[in-house]
Order: sequence, then structure tokens, then C-alpha cells
Amino acid sequence: MPRRNSIVRNLDWGTVIVYLLLVFMGWFNIYAAVYSEDHSSIFDFSQRYGKQLVWMGFAFAMALVVLLSDAQIYSVFAFVIYGLGILLLISTLLIGREVNGARSWLHIGSIGIQPAEFVKFATGLALAKVMGQQGFKLNTFGAYLKVATIILIPALIILLQNDTGSAMVLVAFVLVFFREGMPGWVLVVGAFMALLFITTLIFDLSVIAVALLVIALLVYGLSTRRGSDVVKALMLTLILGVLMYVGTSIMDLEIDTFYYFVVPLALCALVALVYSYFARVQHAFFVGGFVLASLFVAFSTDFVFDNVLETHHQKRINDLLGIEDDPLGWGYNVNQSKIAIGSGGFLGKGFLAGTQTKFNFVPEQSTDFIFCTVGEEWGFAGALVVLVLFGTLLLRLIKLAERQREAFSRIYGYAVVSIIFFHVAVNIGMTVGLFPVIGIPLPFFSYGGSSLWAFTLLLFIFLRLDTNRYVH
Repeated sequence: MPRRNSIVRNLDWGTVIVYLLLVFMGWFNIYAAVYSEDHSSIFDFSQRYGKQLVWMGFAFAMALVVLLSDAQIYSVFAFVIYGLGILLLISTLLIGREVNGARSWLHIGSIGIQPAEFVKFATGLALAKVMGQQGFKLNTFGAYLKVATIILIPALIILLQNDTGSAMVLVAFVLVFFREGMPGWVLVVGAFMALLFITTLIFDLSVIAVALLVIALLVYGLSTRRGSDVVKALMLTLILGVLMYVGTSIMDLEIDTFYYFVVPLALCALVALVYSYFARVQHAFFVGGFVLASLFVAFSTDFVFDNVLETHHQKRINDLLGIEDDPLGWGYNVNQSKIAIGSGGFLGKGFLAGTQTKFNFVPEQSTDFIFCTVGEEWGFAGALVVLVLFGTLLLRLIKLAERQREAFSRIYGYAVVSIIFFHVAVNIGMTVGLFPVIGIPLPFFSYGGSSLWAFTLLLFIFLRLDTNRYVH
């Protein structure tokens, strides 16, 4: 049995190789992004690429320490690690230094650490500990409350630090819930609510109400295949709308037009809920609840947008949706990013030959917008290579997660997949204008010690758990 207990033989070297390729490719692109003829040496430690090399050395040392540690530590001390992460977040909120409008950095001498990066793997471990317990299933309110609390505590503290991007990353753990038994319709409804939030920013509430009515009737009709009930619901909504219009006209009341659509729809949904409760009709209960929840999201959109999101987030979302056009202001980063990537063509301009890069047209090009350098200097081909590497990493991690014998290891593996996938999708989406700019790094690629160290720990803890898969 010595072979089965050998870390070297059990380690998934394919994943390690992909990790190393991404890290070194990131280093070379950081060099290209901040290159200066006055500091041409890639080993110049006064420049970002020199500092990144130091962070890489520490990251490799961390990976080695994790691999040499006892795999059981991460399960036994999962809550301790999570608790330490929460304490770090609270400390940052109280004594941290404000950078770019967010109080999310702790400084130890000249070194800055962003605890929110490390809380991601700590939260993943805590979720794995709770969900990996024997008999745990995502089929009760109490179960959902437990896992939601684990995510919401760090998310709310990070929001108080004014770091919305890092808080949003924790939403990615929903993918773990889906793998562990959460019904698929919950994920679909969640995605629909997010889409509804966006569309409410663009369209009038009366249009949203009519669209919700049509969707609700279609869903109910397809699920029950009873056309007569659909006609009755539609007629009831229309009658309530007419009665409301007549009533307000008689009383000489002036109200916004959308209320003639929204109020009847809400009343019908409420009737559906009450009817389904007494008649025990599951489909009507689902549709009624879906409509009321959708109306709540639609009505709260303006409040959330105006009072929860920061001004720069509002401006970036408006620019992305085409509500505002400000290419030289809030839309400058994305506009220049798309120019840089598009100018690279198929094969790119060549290493250190990117004009957008050389003349610093894209802000934060070595951090959040590092993918621009790839697109400009290596073109579509280079960007495709990077995407293939990330795709390969994610597919390998899913394969590793599925072969785990312990629920803890499998769940944590999917937590790793969720975090990396969210970062890659949103970061690259930001650079090409598909997502609003929320300031999150490209894993293993962007400049920064905290990001590289946190992603290294996130990944190698799972690789260490995987090497222990034969141990009962």
C-alpha cells in the first residue's frame, strides 16, 4: 500500500502543470503590461514583474507546505480556518487601509494583504464541512439557512468594506449547492431574477408586468396542460385591471399607468397562492410565488441600484446596458480594453509590441485588465490558448471532484471550481464588455500577491485532499 499513500504518485501532475503554465504566462504578460526601457530586466525587483516573481516564489512555497501537510487538517480545522478568515475581515474593516475607495487591505510593513481573497477558500472549507456531514441534504429550510449563513457573514462584511466585487464572488457557491442536490429550478429562478433586475433598469414596470403575466401563464399552462385555467387567470387579471381603472376614474385619482398592470397581477398571484394552499395545487403555488417574488425584485431594483450600489458601479452598469454613453468617463476602461484586444487581430502585434499597452491607454492593465495584454500582443490565438488552459483546469478539477470518496473533498473540489470559474468568466467578460467592471483578478494571471497566494492555497488544498482519496 505505500504507493497509495505516496503524495508524489497520487498528485495530479496535469493540474499542477496547467497551474504553472498560467502563473508563468501571467508573469510574462505582467512584464509586457508595465514594460519600460529604463527597467528592461524582467528580474528588476523595483517593478511589478520583479515583485510578482517574489510573490510566485512564496506561492510555490505555500503549495509545497500544503502538499506536505496532513490532509485531515483541512477537515478537522475547517471552522477554525473560517473563523480566522472572519476575524481578518473584521480587523480589516476596523484598521484596514482604504485603496481605490475600498477598505479591504491590511498592511504588514510594506506588504499589503487583502483578506477577502483568502476568505474564499476558508468559506469553501466551511461549506464542505457542513454539507459533508452524514445525512445532510439540501431539502429543508434549516439546511439552506445553514449554508446561506456561512456565505452571507463574510459577504456582508466585505460589502461593508465597500468591496462589492469580492462579495459577489461568494455567490458562485450556488453552483456547489446545485451539484449537491439543490433542485435545478432554483438555479433557473435565480438566473431569471438576476435577468429581471437588469431588464427592470431598461424597461418600464408596466412592460415588465405584462411580460411576467405572459411567462406565468405559459409556465402554468405547460405544467398543468389545462388551457381553461389559463384563460380563467387571464380573464381575472383583465377584469381586475378594468375595475381598478374604473374605480380610480370615479374617485378622480391619478396613478402611474404601470399600477393598472402590476396590482391586478399581484392580486391574481395572491389568489393563486391562497387557492393552492387549500386545494393543494402545487403548480398554482409555484406560479403565484414566482410572480410575487418577481414583482418584489422589480420594485426593489431602483432602491438597490440607487442606495446599495456605489456611483461607479451604477455608471458602469448604465454604460454596459447602453443607458448612458460615456466612452471617455466611466466607460473608458472597457472601451480602451476592447480597442486593445481588437487591435491584436488573429496572431497579435508581438511580445512587447502592443501600442495600447506601451502607452498605458488601459488602466489597471497588469491587474484586472491583464487579459487585454494577451489579446493585443498575442491576438485571438493567444487569447484562445489562455481560455483553453483555464477550460482544461476546470474540467480536470471537476473530474478530480467526482472521483472523491469523501463528501468533504468532493464538495470542496466543486467550491474551487465555482470560484475559479466565476473569476475567469467575469474578469474576461469585463475586458470585452460583457460584464460591468467589478474589479476582480484573473486567477494565477493578474499581478498581486494576495490573489496569487489565495488561489494557490485554494487549488493546492484540493490537490492535497485528492492525494488522500485512497485513505479511508
